[in-house]
Amino acid sequence: MANFIIEDIRNAWKKKDNGLIKIIIINIIVFVSISFIQVILTISGLSSFFTLLINKLMLPASLGTFILQPWSIISYFFLHMNFMHILWNMLFLYWFGKIINDNIGNNALISLYVLGGVIGGLFYMAIYNIVPYYSERVSDSLMLGASAGVFSVVVGSATLIPNYSFYLLLIGPVRIKYIALFYVLLSFFDVAGSNAGGEIAHLGGAFIGYIFIRQLQNGVNIGEGVINIINLFSDRKRRKKSTNDVNKGSIETSQDEVDKILDKISESGYSSLTEKEKERLFNASKKQ
Repeated sequence: MANFIIEDIRNAWKKKDNGLIKIIIINIIVFVSISFIQVILTISGLSSFFTLLINKLMLPASLGTFILQPWSIISYFFLHMNFMHILWNMLFLYWFGKIINDNIGNNALISLYVLGGVIGGLFYMAIYNIVPYYSERVSDSLMLGASAGVFSVVVGSATLIPNYSFYLLLIGPVRIKYIALFYVLLSFFDVAGSNAGGEIAHLGGAFIGYIFIRQLQNGVNIGEGVINIINLFSDRKRRKKSTNDVNKGSIETSQDEVDKILDKISESGYSSLTEKEKERLFNASKKQ
């Protein structure tokens, strides 16, 4: 069964313009992996080591701590520790992400998610270090979860097609602009609560989601840099694979040529070889 699951994931990953599913897959794989590691380390009496690991992946409010783990500005929005947390984040990402993907494309969806996560994280750190109310929480505050990126996608879709409706159980059709507004207000009203950091990040993600679509409608793509960076790594990986394939192919071809040359020698003798064949045989012997 595991092989079928892995094959399904692999096939989904290979599809082009499938950013929405890829983001969800990454989140699920990270969640399952972290949960597995947590169980193993806990029953091994190494729960403190697991806490240290998670803290390095979560986004700290403290700038001093962040400098020592800058990768956390990315890792935190692929990290979940609670099943319901990842479930609702991925459901909202899928529902609203489909609207973005179907109307303005795969790259816009990826840009919204990544920018929402990054800007939401920066907004969280900025507010915690600037506003006196949060000063006592800065040193101990850590954040995780895809919510900032999801909020960016939700508000982005509501900005793009505000009158698009979802049919909600027991309520009926509701325009997504009202759904987005409800969740933004909910986060704003809870910025002084126990999950203040997360709510602040939600607002940062929502803000960039709105700005992204408005700028795109004005002909400016502020997510172009995100896609260029992703393409840079993808192109480097493809070039490396292509080079390996070429090298592998040349080795196989050289071996075929050597076999043919040796057959020729056995039939007609060494003197029957051309200068080019002699050179190839000599070069091949040096690789042995």
